[in-house]
This record gives sequence, C-alpha cells and structure tokens, in this order.
Amino acid sequence: MNKKGHSQLKLPIYFIDAFTENVFQGNPAAVVIVKENLTVASMQSIASENNLSETAYVNITASPYLIRWFTPTVEVDLCGHATLASARVLFDDYLPSDCSQVIFNSRKRGTLTAFKKGDLIYLDFPTDQPEEVEQNKVIVDGLGEKPVKTYRGEDDYLAVFGDEEIIRTMTPDFKMLSQLDSRGLIITAPGKEVDFVSRFFSPQSGVNEDPVTGSAYTLMIPYWHGILGKTKLAARQLSFRSGHVECELIEDRVLIGGKTARYLEGEILIQ
Repeated sequence: MNKKGHSQLKLPIYFIDAFTENVFQGNPAAVVIVKENLTVASMQSIASENNLSETAYVNITASPYLIRWFTPTVEVDLCGHATLASARVLFDDYLPSDCSQVIFNSRKRGTLTAFKKGDLIYLDFPTDQPEEVEQNKVIVDGLGEKPVKTYRGEDDYLAVFGDEEIIRTMTPDFKMLSQLDSRGLIITAPGKEVDFVSRFFSPQSGVNEDPVTGSAYTLMIPYWHGILGKTKLAARQLSFRSGHVECELIEDRVLIGGKTARYLEGEILIQ
C-alpha cells in the first residue's frame, strides 16, 4: 500500500548491457521480472517509459519461462540481446549457482535456450535462411549506396557490401528506410579483424539504429557460413556503442554468444 492507501504493484527491473563486458557499451536492454501476466498496454507503457531499444518481460512462474519483447512503440517476435540480458539476470539472481542453462518459451518463435560457457552466455536460436531478392529502391535510396546483393529473411532485409569502411561510415535516411516492409535492415561486409561486421536499422519499429542486434545473427550466420565456409565466426557490430558477438552454426540452429554488464537494478511502481 502507498501513503494514500492504494495498492501498488512492484516489479523488479534490471538494465543490462549485452554483447559487452563494459557498461556504456554493447546494447542496453531492460529486463522486467513478473509473476503474473501484465496487460499488453502496461508492457508497452513500461517499454516506452524505459525508452531502450528493447524491454523484455520474463514470467518466472511459467515453465518454461515465458518471455516477451517490446520496443518503445511495438511488440516484436524475437530479440536476441534482451534474451541474453534476461538469461544473465536469471543466472545471477533467480537460479541456483550450478545452473548453466535456462529455457524460454516465446509466443512466435517457440522454445529458446540460453547457456553459460566460461564467461559468455550463448543463445540457441533457429536459423533464418537468407533468400536473394532484387535490388530494392527504398534500400538503395535510404542508404545512398547500392549493395552488392540483397537478401530477405523472415524479419529483415540483409544488404551485403564489399568493404567494412562502407558499413562504418554509412549515414542512412531513416525516413526513407521506415517505408520498408520488414522489421529492419541489416547491412554487412567482410571484417578486417573479425569474420564480418554489420549495423542494424529499424526506424519502422521505433529504433533508428540498434547497437547490437542478437536476432539479426540468425540471418547473418547462415549467410557468412555460405560465403566463408566456416561454422564458427567472430563478428562486430559497428554502432556507436559497438559490440562483439561469437557465432556458431549447428545444422538448423545458431549459437549467438556474448558477455554482459549490469548497469542498474531497481523496482517499477505501478498503481
């Protein structure tokens, strides 16, 4: 009860920087732990208030744990970095110290697994196979550069370029890219110090540029495996916060690995 006698719901919340070992780098995600289902309106309002690229809600009374993800404006079907952040919170605060695996159930993508290996957490996600498509005028105009090739996955477009520096210096027209009929647009190229580099733009989902996009690697890992012939790959996302991702292809699954850094923990108070 608060001072006015009204009941108050308190929800634990954590801010975790994913795919980095340092705060203020990688991709920040909010993780909200719930023991009963919230309304979609409440989840969207909290995500909007957090104003991070993703807020994950984990219902710890469900088995497996039910997970949902919201940007500041919409619910999305899958989010890698917020799942990585959720796994870190569960491993550190809610599971026995000898537990090395956590299983999530998602509404649209089924069962998702995260496990600890050394100081990294790996996500075990289904692959998203890229299919080559014709050059898209919105992509070309929105990027100001013509990709070598363009592909489409279940959620995103994948635009391939030949040089890392093109990816690093790209200055998109986000208003133009918001017209795309997809969750977002990945741009990628071979890396100089890693196997490949990328950036991710999603203005149509309320996030102009996502710092490190775990779910995008479900599409990029199969693509770069086909180009490089490697099942284990190292990647870097070249956003202003940057982030390092360890990748592995195992048949029709991908492992997406990264470190995390805890920035904040507290409580949400809802009347």
